Amino acid sequence: MSRTLERRQFGKQAAVALGGALASSAAAGAVMARDDAPPLVDTHLHCFAGSRDPRFPYHKRAPYTPADAATPEHLIKCMDGAGVKYAIVVHPEPYQDDHRYLEHCLQVGGKRLKGTILLFADRPGSLDKMPGLVEKMNLVAARVHAYAPDRLPPFGKPELRRLWKLATELGLAVQLHFEPRYAPGLEPLIREFRDTRVIIDHLGRPFQGTPKEHAVVVRWSRFPNTIMKVSSLPAKRNYPHRDVQPIIKQLTTAYGAERMIYGGGFNAAATGESYAKAFAYARSLLSHLSSADQAKILGGVAAKLFWPT
Repeated sequence: MSRTLERRQFGKQAAVALGGALASSAAAGAVMARDDAPPLVDTHLHCFAGSRDPRFPYHKRAPYTPADAATPEHLIKCMDGAGVKYAIVVHPEPYQDDHRYLEHCLQVGGKRLKGTILLFADRPGSLDKMPGLVEKMNLVAARVHAYAPDRLPPFGKPELRRLWKLATELGLAVQLHFEPRYAPGLEPLIREFRDTRVIIDHLGRPFQGTPKEHAVVVRWSRFPNTIMKVSSLPAKRNYPHRDVQPIIKQLTTAYGAERMIYGGGFNAAATGESYAKAFAYARSLLSHLSSADQAKILGGVAAKLFWPT
């Protein structure tokens, strides 16, 4: 069976994977220290070759250009040091739709790493790359940005629908990174493509919008194909000095542990110790949940969805 066909079949089974299959893992996740406990999985990290590697230059449209390298070799070392079994490399904006470095990362990581691609619905030829990228790499999603007035997708136009449809046909999820004010422009496609998994990055960016704007994202929990990502977690001492824990409680109530995943803690300066501390901080924000539900969010759900046995 071809990789593309496997993804198509896997994509059609999203509702099953999000429901009954995960319920059977509750007992296994009851105590994280047990040998049969769900693994730790980081579903959101970026890798960069840095500014000194001529093999993987940043794109001319790059909105930022990190000088320091955050390599897959360093990532694997940090994963080993923190006890993280799997991770998803989210292709970052500095490379735009040039995915050569992502391909390199996934080759280095083998079965432990999968990826998210970034394509642009309104750029000629960008979406045409998707089938070839799916054939070459172990991918889970295509990411859509709606995060700045000068970097918005073509809301309400056939081009954005084509991205969603193509991702669906190839068995990919659609991964959304957006400010809450742009959520209404994305909802029609969430409704239309009900069998397409939708991953919501960074808690839906609650601090980049008003509570009323973010309430739209909270209500997306009524769509069973949506998954909330617990990532980009602010420290209370940093701007905007708001406590994220009440928002996390609101989202866990709305989505439930079976539809939440975790990401964060890796960067160029990370160590195994700092990576483990990031997971520990996330766990502290989930302290209102049972240990079994914490285990689901910190890796059990992602392992079932993206590394099914």
